Amino acid sequence: MEIKFISLTLQNYKSHRDLSVNFAEETGISGDNEKGKSTTVEPPCWLLYGTDAFGNKVDPTPLTYAAEETLVQLLLTHDGKQLLLGRGLKKSKTTYYINEVPSKATEFNEIVEQLFDKDVFLSLYNPLYFFSLKWDKQRELLLKYVPVPANKEVLKKLPELQVETLGALLKKYSLTDIEKIHKDNKNVKSKKHIAAQSRTKTLQEQLENIPSVNAPTESLKAELAQYDRQIKEIEKVTDSAGNKNRIYNTTQSKLRGLQDQIEFSKERWPALKNEVIEDTCRTCKRLLDDESVEAVKADKDSRIDQYKATHNNLIKQRDEVKAQLAELEYIDVTEQIEKVRDLETKRQSLQNALRSLDQYDQLQAQVAAAEESETEILKSLNDSIFVLDSIKAFNAKSAELQAEKVQALFETLSVRLYKQNKGDGEYKLDFEIERYGKPHRAFSRSEEIRAGLELREVLSKQSELIAPVVIDNHESITFYKKPTGQLITLTVVAGQELKIESNSETDTIAVDIEVIE
Repeated sequence: MEIKFISLTLQNYKSHRDLSVNFAEETGISGDNEKGKSTTVEPPCWLLYGTDAFGNKVDPTPLTYAAEETLVQLLLTHDGKQLLLGRGLKKSKTTYYINEVPSKATEFNEIVEQLFDKDVFLSLYNPLYFFSLKWDKQRELLLKYVPVPANKEVLKKLPELQVETLGALLKKYSLTDIEKIHKDNKNVKSKKHIAAQSRTKTLQEQLENIPSVNAPTESLKAELAQYDRQIKEIEKVTDSAGNKNRIYNTTQSKLRGLQDQIEFSKERWPALKNEVIEDTCRTCKRLLDDESVEAVKADKDSRIDQYKATHNNLIKQRDEVKAQLAELEYIDVTEQIEKVRDLETKRQSLQNALRSLDQYDQLQAQVAAAEESETEILKSLNDSIFVLDSIKAFNAKSAELQAEKVQALFETLSVRLYKQNKGDGEYKLDFEIERYGKPHRAFSRSEEIRAGLELREVLSKQSELIAPVVIDNHESITFYKKPTGQLITLTVVAGQELKIESNSETDTIAVDIEVIE
């Protein structure tokens, strides 16, 4: 689409009380400083967006004289169709007009948005506007119409293994998701790998601390079985002897108990034998009659008979137990017990050796499992590192291809779209315009104008929008390639009043304007 300015009418716009400008293919505006040159090209921006040519808010009301209303009207064509737009300001209230019909702000803005994007138009209209934007906005604006290289296009430029790896993953996930997945896996596996290394090292140290056993397991088990058999054979003897000895000891103990009872019985006999028969009552001390005395004698005799019977029974039991003991034999198994103890010590040594071997085998299996786990974790970690490195390579190649596409649009300018981090080598978004190797921040005014004109030509071609362009300080550049679209130049001429010259292929119109101070 081509936008052309036909005419501009200003009423009480800053220093211009009443001004009409007719535009041609080339329109020259000249005059001394502070004669109103800039305020003849600023009004279209205020009309469309309420800003100046750099996108800054602007107050259009006069400062040196009083006026009830400010009004700007612009007649333009877009693809051959005429459109008259107007914006006014009266008592701080903004009014809008579409083809002289009062309109709402939403209707007016909708018409403007349909014509062109604000940043694109201002960049085409004012070649220096682009450089007033922040770098990320500049980058966005330039790349808005330059497609990112397709995945297939980038993959063709990568090594085969990276192509195979990323190609398979890109069938399931986006590049961003692949990076998230493998960054997360890398972080997780890095920690797990450290833990796995520590576990393997700990198990290996435990394995080294197990006592060395030279004999094979089967040989140790056979020897242990032999000791078990020997111990069981001896224990059969000691168990049998133990039973006999327990009977012997029990009988001997019983004999000693009976002998003690006999001795105790002997001690009681003299007191019973020599007991005196009293003829008086022990309690009341009264003299007993003959019958009572005889009863006391009979009681003593009865107790003596009972004592003798009990004592003789104890002697009989002792003699019987003594006879039993004489028939018993006490077996000495001290030597057998010592031999069992010696065999058990040897057997314990063998059991310890077998336990060490078993522990060694278990730890060996655990070490092998830990090493296998460590290897698997490391493989997963390395796979993610490779994928992330492949993504870096992909992004670098994508950046390179995109930069080549963008760079092919320019003649004298070079553009940097990415910046590589020194630390991790990753590419970060960036933007820098250079001209013949000199960065934009070092441009002179004429270099900045030339660079801006080249940029606008690229934007015009990419956006397929042709719009008027204003070259301020036209006298500062001696040569440049004629831009696409209507050309409006602002030139400082010392001592000259504001002068507008509209040149076309068929006529030249010169207008001298008196500016109100």
